[in-house]
Amino acid sequence: MSSQILTHGEVETPDSRRWIALAVIVAAQFMVVLDVAIVNVALPSIKSDLHFSQESLQWVITAYSIFFGGVLLLGGRLADLLGRRRMFIIGLALFTVSSLLDGLAWSEASLIAFRSLQGLGAALVSPAALSILTTTFREGRERNLALGIWGGASGSGGAAGVLLGGALTSGLSWSWIFFINVPVGALVIGVSPWLLRESRANLAHRNFDFAGATSITAGLMLLVYAMTHAAQHGWATAETIGLLAGAGALIGAFFAIEARSKAPLLPLRIFRLRTLSASNVSGLLMGGAIFSQFFLLTLYMQQVLHYSAIKTGVAYIALTVTIVAFSAVAQLLSTRLGVRRVLPAGLAFSTIALVLFARLPVDGQYLTDLFPAFVISGLGLALAFVPMSIGALTGVRSADAGVASGLINTNQQIGGAIGVAAVTTIATTFTTHYVNTHPGTSPISGAALTHGFGIAFYVLAAVAAVGAVVAAVMLESSPAQAEDDLAAGAAVELEAAA
Repeated sequence: MSSQILTHGEVETPDSRRWIALAVIVAAQFMVVLDVAIVNVALPSIKSDLHFSQESLQWVITAYSIFFGGVLLLGGRLADLLGRRRMFIIGLALFTVSSLLDGLAWSEASLIAFRSLQGLGAALVSPAALSILTTTFREGRERNLALGIWGGASGSGGAAGVLLGGALTSGLSWSWIFFINVPVGALVIGVSPWLLRESRANLAHRNFDFAGATSITAGLMLLVYAMTHAAQHGWATAETIGLLAGAGALIGAFFAIEARSKAPLLPLRIFRLRTLSASNVSGLLMGGAIFSQFFLLTLYMQQVLHYSAIKTGVAYIALTVTIVAFSAVAQLLSTRLGVRRVLPAGLAFSTIALVLFARLPVDGQYLTDLFPAFVISGLGLALAFVPMSIGALTGVRSADAGVASGLINTNQQIGGAIGVAAVTTIATTFTTHYVNTHPGTSPISGAALTHGFGIAFYVLAAVAAVGAVVAAVMLESSPAQAEDDLAAGAAVELEAAA
């Protein structure tokens, strides 16, 4: 194994295989994002085959989310310190093996345990993949193009997951929503040592911030669990309040530790980059709106319109195609006009789409009610995810690529967990209110459910609108460049090639 150290004044020669490498890491990211949504459509079949209770069924999703959202920040820093390619392969191997075990699960407990391992693997893969992209493509037009492709995969993964989940569950069985990951994961692992170059941050220390890692990982995992608990048992219960207070204390302790640490897990200086900070705040709000949008729309189509699993999946094609089609446009606009102009526009389109979803009728028709909103939503997602990814990495030093990648992914995932928990409570509350004010109406009637979903969509529209305002106000018109770029190739990276 040979190594190369880039010092001040040297400019790394671009890898001629970098675009093929991009396809590899984007494939892994698409698989990870897809798995967040693909399970939703298969839940009824999983419940029947493995004899889940209604109360425990949600843990199929929650177990994955707790480990995915809770370990992302730690995964990003591990990639910086131990090697980005190394953590990418380790995470993908864990994700692939646990996917196989998911499909072979024989009980409630086994599936929940294997889904936890799968979420842990995803938390190692996603920040490592994005940091590999960041250190492979120089900041500017070329990285923006790569992030456009990345953003398209991330934005369309949720919609594609519902489509693929419906097709596999209807055509084969629920196990295949997990088995499909195995050949893809094995292929990506096989080509990664050949296509991806190893890199890690060249820091003056090799110390690891155990106190910071423990507090933030425990805090984020507890926060996701608290959100799920609140949706099931109420927000005002003593247990929910205690869980939220505990999560808040751990996260607060993390920032206190980081402010004093000589080798912080999350260097607080990166928040001086206004574009990075604004992109992460927008990511938190956007995650809350979009994860919840998929959740509510799937319930609306299946419970109100009585779509089958496969029909629900096919309905998302308009959204998926629009995201893919406009991701390239979003990249071009972000490069030419700047993130500050494009990101607020994307969030504004998402707001419009959410208002349209809030107005869906009980007897909604696909072409007249759903299709136009899907297209507008797809446009908004493309114009939001791509510049958000660009902004979250703008001005970041190579040494912090992994932790910055973990940070934006964490905010999106935590936002999603909070959003789904909140809209579940809102929709249930207003559905119950509708039943109480309309004697003879059932809680599972189309009118009652649609009323609850509509109010929840209006709340999500307000969240997306706040995100648009935050992006418009906080984003810089001319973001600071990374110190590495200002030093004309002063990025100091340890490069190891097999």
